[in-house]
Amino acid sequence: MKSSANTLCVDIGGTGVKLIVLDPTGSELCDRQRQETPHPATPGSILGVIQELTRKVPEFDRVAVGFPGVVSNGIIETAANLDTHWLGIDLAAQMEQRLKKPTRVANDADVQGYGCVSGEGVEMVLTLGTGMGSALFLDGRLVPNLELAHHLFKKKKTYEDYIGRPALEEIGKEKWIQRVKKVISTTKYIWNWDFLHLGGGNSKLLKEAELSNDVMLHSNKAGVLGGYFLWEGN
Repeated sequence: MKSSANTLCVDIGGTGVKLIVLDPTGSELCDRQRQETPHPATPGSILGVIQELTRKVPEFDRVAVGFPGVVSNGIIETAANLDTHWLGIDLAAQMEQRLKKPTRVANDADVQGYGCVSGEGVEMVLTLGTGMGSALFLDGRLVPNLELAHHLFKKKKTYEDYIGRPALEEIGKEKWIQRVKKVISTTKYIWNWDFLHLGGGNSKLLKEAELSNDVMLHSNKAGVLGGYFLWEGN
C-alpha cells in the first residue's frame, strides 16, 4: 500500500541543485526549484543550498536525493564532478540532521532512471550533463551504481571524457551529437538493451538528431521526479 507522505526530491548536479515536492501519488505540488551548484562544491555548501531551497516549497514528510557518484547505504563513495570532501560522507544522515526528515540517497542516474523506465525488458539510462551518468534496469529492477562514465571508451578517453560537458564545449554541438550516437551504438552492442533513455541537461541538444525508435529523450525534470520511487518502489 502506498503511503500518504509528501516527498521532497533533490537532484544534486555538477552544474545545478534542483528540488521539488511530490504528493503521495507522485504528482508535483510545486514548481521545480533550482540554484547553481556552489564552487567549491563541498558538502556544507551544497547542503546549505538545499536547506535554502526548501524554504520555497510546500511541507514534506520524507526526502529522496540523487547524487552524482557511487552511493552505498547513503554514504558517498565517489564524487568526480563535485569535491573530494564528499568521500565517506553519510549524506542520508546529514540530510536527516538538517531537515529533520527520513532520507534515502542513491546515484543520480539511478534515480533519474526510476522517473523514465517503463519496467519492461532491459532498459539503459544515460544522463548527459556536466559528466555522464548511467543506469541499467531489468524489468524495472535496478542494477545499482553502474558508473559506466569512468570506463574507457576510446583510446585513453572514458565515456565521460568523450561526451561530458567539457567535450561538448571543446568540439561543438554537431561533433558532440555524432559522439553521442557512437556511444549509443556501443552500449546497444554490449548490453542489447530494449530501450535507451537519455536525460540530463544536454540531452535537449539531441531533439533534432535522428535517433532510432528505441531511444527516448526525457526532460531533465526526471532527475527529481524519480526520487519518489526510492520510497515507493518501482
